[in-house]
Amino acid sequence: MKQAAIIRHLAFEDLGTLADALSRLNYTVSYYEAGLCEFNKILADDPDLLIILGGPIGAYEDADYPFLKTELSILQSRLHRDRPTLGICLGAQLMARALGAKVYPGGEKEIGWFPLSLTEAGKRSLLAPFEIQNVPVLHWHGDTFDIPDGAVHLAASERYPNQAFRWRNNCLALQFHPEVTELNMERWYIGHATEISQTRGTSVSQLRSDSAKYAGKLEHVAGEIWLSWLDQVSTPAEAIDA
Repeated sequence: MKQAAIIRHLAFEDLGTLADALSRLNYTVSYYEAGLCEFNKILADDPDLLIILGGPIGAYEDADYPFLKTELSILQSRLHRDRPTLGICLGAQLMARALGAKVYPGGEKEIGWFPLSLTEAGKRSLLAPFEIQNVPVLHWHGDTFDIPDGAVHLAASERYPNQAFRWRNNCLALQFHPEVTELNMERWYIGHATEISQTRGTSVSQLRSDSAKYAGKLEHVAGEIWLSWLDQVSTPAEAIDA
């Protein structure tokens, strides 16, 4: 079976709909909990797939969270070799930093369900169903990043112009959260209660109402996108380039 290593920064920010896609494609999943697990094992094992999930810390806060240095080292190795890698939210920001781009506070938090605007490259990418089917996605971040040199810019939102990029053939960075499910959002409302209460225009009741409207469709569309991406990264790079 193929091996997937998952770096998780908060217990409730998990794989979501990605878990089913990985199971259907016969991946064995190993979670590595930030602050508790030894990440160097990932470098030694060199798994078929690495997924770095979200979290409430900054990708530039390695002085306070030294494990970020190891994450960056792992990413630099994998990105250099174009080993299949997916970053979501904090994971995407770490990918950008590992590729030499700046990561920094964005000025205002973007929390809630908002649509994506795809670039021309994004419209030709596996993210196209988000725009074609008019599917809002969950955003939950206050930081942003510059698009790394050599990366392909895929998506923007109204507040944040850099929402996704592709690196070479097998690496994908997503600032937003396509993986969430309506049920698991209930854990987000608890775990992020302070942040919600301190963010102007954001409330648990509004987030729950919007999740009821949009999460079901997102779960379906994202599930298909995950399968497409995982199938693509399982294909030799020469075939993708052909």
